[in-house]
Amino acid sequence: MTLEHRTLDASPAPSVGASEKTLRVLEAAILHDRFTDIVEETGLAKATVHRILATLVEQEFISGDSDRGYQPGARFLGIAGSAISRLDISAIAEPIVDELVREVDCTIHVGMLNGFEMVYALRRDSSKPYRMGSRVGLSLPMHCSGMGKAVLSSWTPEQVDRLIADVGLPARTDDTITDPAALHAELARVRARGYAMDLGENERGTVCVSAPIRDHLGRVTYGLSISSIALEHPGSSIEQFAPQAIAAAEAISRALGSPAAR
Repeated sequence: MTLEHRTLDASPAPSVGASEKTLRVLEAAILHDRFTDIVEETGLAKATVHRILATLVEQEFISGDSDRGYQPGARFLGIAGSAISRLDISAIAEPIVDELVREVDCTIHVGMLNGFEMVYALRRDSSKPYRMGSRVGLSLPMHCSGMGKAVLSSWTPEQVDRLIADVGLPARTDDTITDPAALHAELARVRARGYAMDLGENERGTVCVSAPIRDHLGRVTYGLSISSIALEHPGSSIEQFAPQAIAAAEAISRALGSPAAR
């Protein structure tokens, strides 16, 4: 081995530890404004945290100081805004949904809130010979769909009443909830168990179990449903897939950056 080679081999590699420390301090400074909380969150020495914070402030990733507290800086906010504007729920959810289809072999939908209705953003079919009547871009009422009720369960009673006043509770089938008191009671059950169901309320002969998806601000603005036909899953037997629906919805929430799903 030549001297040149020995010199190159002896060159220190970039410090991964330093990079990890910087990322830990940046995340802590975004989540906490007080210096003491940032130190506690990172588990690093005060001097180390102070030095990294000074660099982050200089680079405008955060702003403030130990006296006034710390906030996200202009550079960080610019990057965050650009990232959020490029979010595509379909692309983010797709690998999680594809894995879920393989696991439960049912049709999977992901929908997004649009005013007082839900809109299908993603659909993946099972291996079964039948196909659901849904399609990407189709809107559906909130009060009688699993995804809609999963989102509604995060609303205040006053917000739900506003929906009722503005769009009503039209019957889609004989099983649709059309009474405001009954809807409020149903949403309380959804909140308590963490998932919603649609047992032929939106379309006769179809059933689903749904879970809420939270966005980067922790708001429930999306929903996921595991859907089938009543002939294959009679009664409330589709409920057996509730744990899988919740797990997949939480995985998508984490991918969206939801603070509630970390």
